[in-house]
Amino acid sequence: MQRPIPKRLPASVHFDQFMQPIDTTLENAPELNSRGHRPLKMDFEEQLRILVYYHLHEYRSAQHLLQALKEDDFARQYIAPEQGIEKSSFSEAINNRGLEQLLHVFKGLQTQAHDLLPNVHPELGSLVGIDGSLIDGSLSMLWADYRKGSKKAKAHVGFDLNRSIPRKVYLTNGKGGERPFVSKILSKDETAVTDRGYQCHRLFDQWQQDGQLFICRIKASTKKKILSKNTVPADSIVFFDATVLLLGTPGVNQSQTPLRLVGYEVDRVKYWIATNRHDLTGEQIAQAYKLRWNIENFFGWWKRHLKVYHLIARSAYGLMVQILAGLITYLLLAIHCHKHYQEKVSIRRVRQLRTTIENELRSMPMPDDDFDESNVKEKKLQFVNAKT
Repeated sequence: MQRPIPKRLPASVHFDQFMQPIDTTLENAPELNSRGHRPLKMDFEEQLRILVYYHLHEYRSAQHLLQALKEDDFARQYIAPEQGIEKSSFSEAINNRGLEQLLHVFKGLQTQAHDLLPNVHPELGSLVGIDGSLIDGSLSMLWADYRKGSKKAKAHVGFDLNRSIPRKVYLTNGKGGERPFVSKILSKDETAVTDRGYQCHRLFDQWQQDGQLFICRIKASTKKKILSKNTVPADSIVFFDATVLLLGTPGVNQSQTPLRLVGYEVDRVKYWIATNRHDLTGEQIAQAYKLRWNIENFFGWWKRHLKVYHLIARSAYGLMVQILAGLITYLLLAIHCHKHYQEKVSIRRVRQLRTTIENELRSMPMPDDDFDESNVKEKKLQFVNAKT
C-alpha cells in the first residue's frame, strides 16, 4: 500500500543552496510544454531536481530512484512532485521532454563555473581535452550500433583542462567517429589536446587552414621529413623539437602543411606531439599534453561516483537527457566545492553534502494534521569546514 503524501515542509536549505546556481539559468529557459492535452505530471524544475538527486545519491536504476521518491522521507517531501510520479510518467518525460531546457541550463552553468573557477595554467592558453567515452547499452537500443551482439553509445566530450570542468558534449552510436567532433567542440583561440586516436594528417592540414589549434600525440612509428630544428635545452625532458612534414601514403595521409613536432621522455616512455602551437616552449607542450589526463580522470570519477552510465533511459533522446543531467550535477559540485572549500570536486565533499542534507531533515519537525506551513521559519544554515 502506498504511503499517503504528507503536507510538505519548507524546502531543504542546504539542497536549495546547492541548486541555487541553476536559478539564474532558468530565467530565460525555453518553456516546457505538454505534447498533448493532458497536463504535465512534473514540470521541468521538478524533472531537473529528480535527475540531479539521482546522480548525487548514486542510484543504480530508475526503479531504485522511483522507490526512493515514494519511500524516502527527504526524496518524497522535497524532490518528488507533490502528487508523486509513477514509472510510466517518469519514463515518458525522460525519453521525450526536457532536452532543450537541459542544454540551456548546462550552457549557463558552464559559463558560471568558467567565470568562478581559477585558471590554473593561463600561460598555456585555453586548453580543451577532447575524447570519447563508450556507454554500454542493451540489445533493445537498436540505434546504438557497435558490433554484433553488443550495443553501445558514445559520448564525445570537450573538457576545460584549465578549470577541470566539462564544456561541450555530443552523443552518437558506439561506432561514431571521434575526429569530426574536434571542429565542433573547439571555439576560437582554444587548443584541442588529444590522444593518438585523433591522429590524421589530412585533418592536421584542415585544422591549420581553419585556424584551429591542436596538441596531438602521434604514433612513434610515424615517418617525418625535418624542415628545420629548434634549440633543445641540455637538461630538458624534451629531446626533439622541429618543424616537419608528416609522411605517409602520398595523396592519402601525407601532410601538406608543415607543423611542429615535439618529442619528450618521462619514465622511459617517449611521447611524440604534433602541434601548431609555436608560442610555447617544448616543455610547455609536454605539460599541456600531460593535462589531457584530467579528462580521463573525469570520465572515471563521473562514472564511478555519479553513476552516469547506469541507464535510466534507452532512447538516444533519453540517454542525452541523462548525460546532460550528470554533467549539470558535476558543474554544481564544482561550484559548490570551490565556493565553500576552495577545492576541486571530490567524493569526500559529495558524501559530506549528502550527510548535511540528511541531518537537516532529521532536525525538522515532521508534519501532522495541525502543521501550519506559514508558521515555519527557515533557519539560516551555514556550511562548516571540517578540520581534518
